[in-house]
Amino acid sequence: MQDTPRETPLTRRRHLGPPIPAEGENSLFSETWFPICLSRELPAGKVLGVDFLGGRVVAYRGASGVARVMSAYCAHLGSDLSVGDVQGEELRCAFHHWRYDPMGWCVSTKVGDPPPKGACLFAFQATEKHGIVWAYNGERPRFEIPDFPYPASELMTNTSAFPEPVPVDPWVLSCNTPDMQHIKALHGVTFDKGDPHDAVEWTDHSMLYDFSGLHANGEPIEYRVGIYGTNIFYQSSTINGRWFGAMTPFGLPRSGQTKVFAVIAARKNEGDEQSTKDFLRFVTELEMRVVSEDMPVINSIHFRPGTLTKSDRTLARFFQYLRDYPRCHPSAEFIV
Repeated sequence: MQDTPRETPLTRRRHLGPPIPAEGENSLFSETWFPICLSRELPAGKVLGVDFLGGRVVAYRGASGVARVMSAYCAHLGSDLSVGDVQGEELRCAFHHWRYDPMGWCVSTKVGDPPPKGACLFAFQATEKHGIVWAYNGERPRFEIPDFPYPASELMTNTSAFPEPVPVDPWVLSCNTPDMQHIKALHGVTFDKGDPHDAVEWTDHSMLYDFSGLHANGEPIEYRVGIYGTNIFYQSSTINGRWFGAMTPFGLPRSGQTKVFAVIAARKNEGDEQSTKDFLRFVTELEMRVVSEDMPVINSIHFRPGTLTKSDRTLARFFQYLRDYPRCHPSAEFIV
């Protein structure tokens, strides 16, 4: 009886699915809200330079307290405005003292010459939420940054940013949420009713699903998790019967690099101040433990869709969601 023929190293081929566009491919990036900096990094009068979408932007806060995000290079000779200053609501270049209004238009020059026609910066649509300053890549937002189910006044919140970037595009990190094999195998989570593929809610800008089960250490959990855009992880959950929220927005300094921000929230009225602080510390450590389990993989992965199984049904659909997701770069000529 002959052995079944086997592939040899010379005849083997890796079976790959259709590729997912990398951020920056064809000079385009996902049309979504990106975190730029922590609110506490931007006191009134501060200008902060930030690498973004392969270029550079500045965030600043004028006298009114409103945070704004602009392209970083002066329209005159390209001086980096992060070494400039804020005058009232205007951004002033350190080199020749050209001044820009909140819409990005040059309104005056130090020597009194009229500002040249077309002298302007790119003014991003910006907002401030969850202790983070955000900028939208695109002409008009496709969605709002998600809220937790309780008003901010009822929440105790811990917002932070990882000190070092992660060497993958944000969407690679986002793939962990629809990857139910990963949730069970790497993080030890047990689903009460099997993989919740049929519970996933899809829109053109998000995917969300609910499940109940047990965390790795046996704590009973009820989770609502999902992704907004290609880069905002959202979670509204209970563990041991107490609610907490988590959000992990992924910034994009440049192609193949992610700046990770984290928001963890707990309800004030579910305990006294000290017990709420203790619970917030507990869930922060829980979420950071999950992240620490992911990091050795993420820091070394060569990510691309390969051979999938029936457990990857939601992940496969998310891959298609990513392929279809709109990309643009209206600020390109200003920030690079």
